[in-house]
Amino acid sequence: MKNKILYSIVKLFWWLLSVIPLKILYVLSDFFYLVVYHIIGYRKDVVFKNLRFAYPDKSDKELNDISKKFYRFLCDLFFETSKLNFWNKKTIMQHMAFVNYEEINKQIRNKCSITLYLGHYGNWEWISSMALWLDKTIAGAQIYKRLTSEVSDRLMIENRQQFGVKCVEMNRTLRWISENIDAGNVSVTGYLADQSPMKEESKYFIDFMHKKTPVLTGAERITKRYGFAAYYVDVRRIKRGYWQAEFVKMHDNPSELDDFKLTEIFYQNLTKTIYRQPEFYLWSHNRFKNAID
Repeated sequence: MKNKILYSIVKLFWWLLSVIPLKILYVLSDFFYLVVYHIIGYRKDVVFKNLRFAYPDKSDKELNDISKKFYRFLCDLFFETSKLNFWNKKTIMQHMAFVNYEEINKQIRNKCSITLYLGHYGNWEWISSMALWLDKTIAGAQIYKRLTSEVSDRLMIENRQQFGVKCVEMNRTLRWISENIDAGNVSVTGYLADQSPMKEESKYFIDFMHKKTPVLTGAERITKRYGFAAYYVDVRRIKRGYWQAEFVKMHDNPSELDDFKLTEIFYQNLTKTIYRQPEFYLWSHNRFKNAID
């Protein structure tokens, strides 16, 4: 009962935010930035530590500049996410555009299922609108890690499923893939692949941001096992409130690659994206907690 009441309150607040014009929300975002960065100092130590790993040659002033831009983006992300509850298909497609989606649709028409690699970069919540750009015959899903808060988890799922993408919990990934293969469905499955594995799951490490970092390799194993195509989703911000994502083929035949090579290609692409516009990566996540020097 307590969770139901809390959910109703948060849902109402979320809906009220969603009906406010984006320009006004950005005014609120600018205010929240002052509170989050200058007063609360939310995870500033984690952010600065991660930036120091990524940019060992930059001065403290340069890192602080990136840090401030990141916090401005983080506040924008919160308010932008609320618009998923209110915007229609036409509006979200104006604000979140996809490049090279015709190639994905060609793969779909050729009955080839697809693995999409994404990072916690840019507005990854709006990326759930991808289904609006793709062939309607697909089984589309985003693999996610359940949140500790039941209310937050429910709201996140509702947001991400707004435009036709199904949320599949991480431990049900193989079942999702198998069910669609058995049904003869073409699947397009997105993985936020820069998640941190549990310490006991840290079986493979790569050089990411100058640290030996444990990585998840499940998406690669599934892609190679079933002969799926693999694409990296390269995100960039065009201007405030407008994002663009490009589908970049990672390899012509992923099944031929050596073990872990596809994962390495993903992190190489993600690193390039981050260095291009570093303020839009989720620096507040303790990504390197299990890293080694």
